Amino acid sequence: MPRIVGINHVALEVVDVDEALAWYGRLFEFELRGRAGAKMAFIDLGDQFIAIAAGRVQPPDQARHFGLVVDDKEAVRGELRQAGVSVQASGSVDFGDPWGNHIQVVDYRDIQFTKTPSVLRAMKLDQLRKTEAAQRELREKGLTD
Repeated sequence: MPRIVGINHVALEVVDVDEALAWYGRLFEFELRGRAGAKMAFIDLGDQFIAIAAGRVQPPDQARHFGLVVDDKEAVRGELRQAGVSVQASGSVDFGDPWGNHIQVVDYRDIQFTKTPSVLRAMKLDQLRKTEAAQRELREKGLTD
């Protein structure tokens, strides 16, 4: 039986791709990996990406969400507040975008998710270090030396 080994990308449905890129660009620094006309754009995450796809028609997400890993979770919280976006009070940063996508932001330092040293270096993030708690979780699962 095949085994799931990771996530290549997540596609967020929006009404207008250019509007979504502008909106997310006010909150996050990112590079555009590419576009497929006006219907889709790809935000680079080093060895992964997020697709922004035109065509959202469903109501806003509630429990359904995806977790986005950042280098500074609290800076995201501040950017969202400055933009007037309601942020749920919790350990993570949870918010909805104007198109109804529910996003949960976590800090790279605090979680088991890892990028290789070469990917971090290429992303100019090689100074990021895991917290002791995250390192312990990784060791307990045999995911680090």
